[in-house]
Amino acid sequence: MSSENFYADLSKIKKTWLVTGCAGFIGTNLVKKLLELNQNVVGLDNFSTGLKGNIEYLHSYKNKYSQASFNFIEGDIRNVNDCQKSVQGMDYILHQAALGSVPRSIEDPISSHNSNVTGFINMIWAAKEARVKRFVYASSSSIYGDNPALPKVEKNIGNPLSPYAATKLMNEIYAQVFTKSYGIETIGLRYFNVFGPHQQPDGPYAAVIPKWLGLMLEQKPITIYGDGETSRDFCFINNVVQMNLRCATTTNENAVNQEYNVAFRRQTTLNQLFFMLKEMLGEANKELKIQDPIYQDFRSGDIKHSLADISKANQLVGYEPTEDVEAGLRKSIKWYIDDYKIRQNAIS
Repeated sequence: MSSENFYADLSKIKKTWLVTGCAGFIGTNLVKKLLELNQNVVGLDNFSTGLKGNIEYLHSYKNKYSQASFNFIEGDIRNVNDCQKSVQGMDYILHQAALGSVPRSIEDPISSHNSNVTGFINMIWAAKEARVKRFVYASSSSIYGDNPALPKVEKNIGNPLSPYAATKLMNEIYAQVFTKSYGIETIGLRYFNVFGPHQQPDGPYAAVIPKWLGLMLEQKPITIYGDGETSRDFCFINNVVQMNLRCATTTNENAVNQEYNVAFRRQTTLNQLFFMLKEMLGEANKELKIQDPIYQDFRSGDIKHSLADISKANQLVGYEPTEDVEAGLRKSIKWYIDDYKIRQNAIS
């Protein structure tokens, strides 16, 4: 079923959804799409990395859709009471709350563990106790670790190369155990380098695309770690949203209690990415003077290449990415230019 038909069908059946990490990048986009589909949405976030501005935006966005509802709970997944409060009456949970970033986890593994492992078990336990039908959660391509095989196939993982990867592997182990011990339906989504609007460009742990766009708009040099031939399977946020909603609502019994790659299935090197961004930004603003990149040594915990096999997701839940890297970048650039103008006006 095409994504258009899938969304049209979903909009006819109102359900109640919990999105954890709703003030973050992926969470904001998930809530936005659910509101467009006239769903009842509850969001949970503690603003450790998410933005209060995103919640204000979502409340305003909800006003466009009179049949939808959005309620926000400020709470922390590390607090089991907050988790229990948030899951009441839910049909589906989209668990996105986590402390991301490989470098952050290397610098502070305890905080990553507390949010990503303790927070995860608190949330899935609360979901089980509340008899929530299905628990869809964010895993990561980082769990493929030292396995050099390409493309990455779900059944063949490696040894984690960072504390962050270890926390995501623990999520998958706990999900499998909860399924076997308590019967809750779980689906893990191994994200591959997601990008798009609402992904923040600043901070020491910003992802590569928003960070580079922010620096280019400020006409500052960017840093490429390694020789620039490191490659990633970049996936536009709209594809990720589609996969989350398909997994939550699938009626295919063989599709649940599984893990899936969520990607576009295409490699893009950092050098290629730089020149795409430079060209697209240059087209949008011919006055920008974008500096050449600065190359530094590889970072600890980074993998050299990444490419996903998405055939399992296609076969079992009907996932078909609708927007490639170029299309996603053009949509992202428009949002970042507008967001940059807003930031500059706020400063002045």
